[in-house]
Amino acid sequence: MHEWALAEAITVTIEYEARKRGSRTIELVEVVVGELQSIDREVFEFALKELIASLRERGIDVRKVDIEFEEAKFKCFRCGYQWNLSEVGISEHEREAIHFIPDVAKVYIRCPKCGSHDFEIVAGRGVYIKRLEFG
Repeated sequence: MHEWALAEAITVTIEYEARKRGSRTIELVEVVVGELQSIDREVFEFALKELIASLRERGIDVRKVDIEFEEAKFKCFRCGYQWNLSEVGISEHEREAIHFIPDVAKVYIRCPKCGSHDFEIVAGRGVYIKRLEFG
């Protein structure tokens, strides 16, 4: 499952940053998961919890992890309108395709205001660490 791979990438980054700074304690990790990532939240949260526990075995104590799920937002280059995914209604098949290659959204989605396929994804893409607070 790719949820485990994503969680592992987060923990590898946490460990790298902790060692780079010579810190053994991380007070807070804020992780953002974009809606377009289409992951199973429960599996991702479980995987991240388990992998962060394994960091303790390697001498790094992570005290708190916050996971924020970010809604997908789009902005039309033609008319400037901004919208979210719930306004355009896409099928599960289309959502799956967008999950693998977010830019393919332009094939399945049009601006709800002017009908253009010329838009950008302004939020809700990918998985990233928003903030690390070291102790």
